[in-house]
Amino acid sequence: MSLLTNIIGFSIFGFAARVGQLGIQKRGLFENPAGHAIAAGAFGFVGYWAYHWDQRAAVLIQEKRAQLAERRGQTEGTS
Repeated sequence: MSLLTNIIGFSIFGFAARVGQLGIQKRGLFENPAGHAIAAGAFGFVGYWAYHWDQRAAVLIQEKRAQLAERRGQTEGTS
């Protein structure tokens, strides 16, 4: 998934969470549009962070698999 898709998806989720929150409280949805922007921005930042975390985790897993393959190759060659 691309970075932009991840940020937009999380932002939409944040906006929906804000609308759901106001619906539960039975408040007007257009009372405070800054609250919607803050929720979307905060969740968008979480999406940005999650994307980079996922990329870093993939690199770490690749490195660990390479280490394991190297170790297995060394042990098979000695026996």
